[in-house]
Amino acid sequence: MTATYWLVIGFVGQIAFGARFVIQWLVSEKKGESTIPITFWYCSIIGSVILLTYAIHREDPVFILGQSLGSVIYIRNLILIDRKRKSTAEGN
Repeated sequence: MTATYWLVIGFVGQIAFGARFVIQWLVSEKKGESTIPITFWYCSIIGSVILLTYAIHREDPVFILGQSLGSVIYIRNLILIDRKRKSTAEGN
């Protein structure tokens, strides 16, 4: 693959990862309080996986470690959110 192709992948990953902050900010402004919407976590995972792919291609161990750990944390947060939703639904 060409260097341009990999740069596009890197930029798409960075845009997806950065979009999470814009989404969080807009949702918080709408609600009038700081909140983290579920889309924040999905953007985090999508961006992180794309950036991890780019980092592996670049053979950058620092970048690889950072994106690998982040993905685990983002997935864990979605599991916790789902668990809370199910618990709340069962309690009603």
